[in-house]
Amino acid sequence: MDKKKQIAILGSTGSIGTQALKVIEEHSDLYEVYCLTANNRVEELAAQAIKFKPAAVVIANESHYDRLTSLLSSEPDIKVYAGTKAIDEIVEAQPIDMVLTAMVGFAGLSPTIHAIKAHKTICLANKETLVVAGALICQLAQQNHAAILPVDSEHSAIFQSIVGEGDNEIEKILLTASGGPFRTFTMEQLANVTQADALKHPTWNMGKKITIDSASMINKGFEVIEAKWLFGIDADKIEVLVHPQSIVHSAVQFADGAVKAQLGVPDMRLPIQYAFSFPKRFNLTGDRLDLFSRPLEFFKPDLEKFRCLALSFEAIRKGGNMPCILNAANEIVNKAFLEDRCGFLQMADVIEQAMNTVSFDTNPDYDVYVATDKEARRVAKELLKL
Repeated sequence: MDKKKQIAILGSTGSIGTQALKVIEEHSDLYEVYCLTANNRVEELAAQAIKFKPAAVVIANESHYDRLTSLLSSEPDIKVYAGTKAIDEIVEAQPIDMVLTAMVGFAGLSPTIHAIKAHKTICLANKETLVVAGALICQLAQQNHAAILPVDSEHSAIFQSIVGEGDNEIEKILLTASGGPFRTFTMEQLANVTQADALKHPTWNMGKKITIDSASMINKGFEVIEAKWLFGIDADKIEVLVHPQSIVHSAVQFADGAVKAQLGVPDMRLPIQYAFSFPKRFNLTGDRLDLFSRPLEFFKPDLEKFRCLALSFEAIRKGGNMPCILNAANEIVNKAFLEDRCGFLQMADVIEQAMNTVSFDTNPDYDVYVATDKEARRVAKELLKL
């Protein structure tokens, strides 16, 4: 028998991380957890560790180290670490075959770089890594022969649609979006929506940060940027389609006009498992798609109502560190909106002002990305008077 694949899950207590553990549990003959990490959810992390018996766990927030150690006192074989540096170091561990990057935001960039340099296969769920530093990540992956397999449902769908197509020319990528909870709202209605309204996503069950990003549609802008780097496609060849049913997860149009799409019920376990098992497909329990049960609808996104999506296209067309500015400002306004300190429509205003204010660099390196992230966060906070 082949040995079980050893998997490190960065962000194991989040939506993607918990569903990845379900996949591993369903195929415990194929996969084994080597390491689990979390930021603050120490109780959940400890419970996962007790169940899955990883070699190591890391809590990013060092203030939780003593609590985590106490919770795992009955598990002497599990090594316990704390701090962001420890996450960077653990992904380099020799036994690890795959690293699932399911952390949220800019924090996922550094450990992903460390994992790539350690020649690990990357199962990428942290889209901000490619949004912020796509050129650098692609260069490092090529230099270190590290495969990057997409976990986002849309990018997995694109990946599944091009498998077997070789060098056949891609004419267009059709990136689908649910449209979020405010798809049919007027500008007047959007001016008064609350975080409670925004957290009611019609089709997906996700963490708060990504749910708000989906409501503003900046999440789809991030996915456009991510698709550009993953598939080597100019952003002008990526078209966003609002598809409320979330059945067509994305599609690819080829030079002969043929369109290939991946369809399925909204279940993140499928793209997670496909990244783990590629190129094989294994059984996955759960609902199956019934195409007779509902119509499939597609609409053009309203870029005036959802300015964050328009700003994302502006950022990738300008290039350099502009997507990094976009992401950093968004992380600030997203958190502020969740704390009722920023209006829904105000988020786009602050992001646009940050893009026009923060120092622009056409050819950034890692240090520039770090400095840009810091400056953009400062500018966004000042604009919000935080």
